[in-house]
Amino acid sequence: MNPSTPSSSQHPIVIATRESRLAMWQAEHVQAILQSRGHTVQLLGMTTQGDQILDRSLSKVGGKGLFVKELEVALSEGRADIAVHSLKDVPMDMPEGFDLACVMEREDPRDAWVSAQYPTLMDLPQGAVVGTSSLRRTVLLRALRPDLKIEPLRGNLDTRLRKLDDGQYAGIILAAAGLKRLNLSDRIRHIFETDQMLPAAGQGALGIEICSGRQDLVDALKPLVHNTSWLAVAAERAVSRSMGGSCSMPLAAHATLAGDVLSLRAAWGDPEGAATLVTAQVTASVNSLQEAEVLGQQVAEDLRRGGAH
Repeated sequence: MNPSTPSSSQHPIVIATRESRLAMWQAEHVQAILQSRGHTVQLLGMTTQGDQILDRSLSKVGGKGLFVKELEVALSEGRADIAVHSLKDVPMDMPEGFDLACVMEREDPRDAWVSAQYPTLMDLPQGAVVGTSSLRRTVLLRALRPDLKIEPLRGNLDTRLRKLDDGQYAGIILAAAGLKRLNLSDRIRHIFETDQMLPAAGQGALGIEICSGRQDLVDALKPLVHNTSWLAVAAERAVSRSMGGSCSMPLAAHATLAGDVLSLRAAWGDPEGAATLVTAQVTASVNSLQEAEVLGQQVAEDLRRGGAH
């Protein structure tokens, strides 16, 4: 360890976090676990560009990395030691000088249907308005219900729910994990099974980012690592990375692990074209992150052969 690098056991660990209610929950969750292990932990709340730009879809303004950049600046300037992210917001290629030091145990990775009037997506009348700003959810929705009108939906979780309650949409689609973490499970009308609505790479998992070379933090975070979740999300993220994609691609990827057997499925759709999806699937034994990533690359190659780009 560099002698000038503070040891996390002697100095407080400072967590950089967005100030949305869900991001604060995530940071406080990590804070509580680290404190229970004897560390002193402080939070540094920040507003990111992704939180400020609400009138355009993320795919048009730089992708979900907009939720991460300011937190990385705080890390590089030494104002914070770690950043806690929803892993699906983390770009597939980590910028130089930063490492993903930990993936925690995953919450429910599936998508949730939220609506005041309609118990499921299939109960919607023809031409009903559904809210989502995710290209992935858009192409999956169009494959299920090409008759629906899909309108942009931006903002944090509370903002999105308020827009639904104001009557702007017949229903909206959100990650089940965020609703469950904020004790909003009663808003969920229906959870989509993964064969109906394949999740985004990393959905439901928390990732912890550090500056490269901070072995003290790697050691402090080791007890928070959930290997099964990390192997699954490594495979999922490798699909997107191999497709040359950002977090805002019309791409879904979801992996499950049973013992050492990893099953990975992916789907791609053309946001401007037909509602048909290109899908690919592979199952193999994996014992390392590298092996999981190789599977992801294989699935991406299968998608490209099927016409995805």
